[in-house]
Amino acid sequence: MWERRGEGGLRGGFARYAGALAIVVAVAGCSGAGAAARQATSASATTTPATTQVRPTKLLVVVLENHAPDSVEQEMPQLSAQGRRYGTATAYYALTHPSLGNYLAIAGGTTFGVRDDDPPKRHRLSGRSVFGQGAAGTTRTYAEGMTEPCEQHDDGDYAVRHNPWTYFADERTACQRDDLPSGTPSAGALQRDLAAGRMPTFAMLIPDLCNDAHDCELATSDRWLSPWLQAVQAGPDWKAGRLAVLVTFDEDDHTAGNRITAVLMHPSLHGVKVDRRLDHRDLSASASRLLGGQPLREAAGRPGLLEAFGLA
Repeated sequence: MWERRGEGGLRGGFARYAGALAIVVAVAGCSGAGAAARQATSASATTTPATTQVRPTKLLVVVLENHAPDSVEQEMPQLSAQGRRYGTATAYYALTHPSLGNYLAIAGGTTFGVRDDDPPKRHRLSGRSVFGQGAAGTTRTYAEGMTEPCEQHDDGDYAVRHNPWTYFADERTACQRDDLPSGTPSAGALQRDLAAGRMPTFAMLIPDLCNDAHDCELATSDRWLSPWLQAVQAGPDWKAGRLAVLVTFDEDDHTAGNRITAVLMHPSLHGVKVDRRLDHRDLSASASRLLGGQPLREAAGRPGLLEAFGLA
């Protein structure tokens, strides 16, 4: 049984929420939309059901680095406030250490057994990623600090290990087209897509090594994230309910059993807490389903992040 709690501490049936776009930072899917709907209906909830049943059609995931939830709560007040306003998954877990395997699980439904942070030339993965499950332009990565599309090596504060699409060799052409430098909240690829209301169905925003809190403090990440969220919430996709945003972490700092923060934002969520255990494969599963595909590899049969929040 899923447990979902919202404002007021009341308990009832899972609500489906109005709105069409979801931004996320990484989960796997369940065995099917029908099963997810049945489970969501039987889950406990404390929010008022939406008057319409429009579901998100887009998801943006932001991945930060290497911190446990207690530290995030203390040092990222703006992100924490978003979680209280919209939604949090309180039992969301990474899968491994170090970083790379977790990013691959988001993009490919499994860690592929990777236990290092080596570049794509050392891990040429075959087969599809979630990015390859959509038509041209329906998936995209926005990577901060990258100097050319689908860059295959570290470059200044750009870390290729945090850009999982670059590891899927069979999708190199699509990666070179749609794995782009992010720009800033005021100019660049992501800002243009947000302002025009043409966000892809699934996208990842990858900060550089300072802004993701790998090399800098969590407070730096909080300041970096705030104008991006303002740009998101000012855009047509968010205002129409098409876009949901997930902010999560790749892994913890070895202090919390790899439990990590997962804040899900969507206009229809109001102080929702999901207590079911979820992980990066659930994020992957939800991304695949949004794109009209089947969840990949170990993500097959996972309940799904959006599904757990009643958004799918």
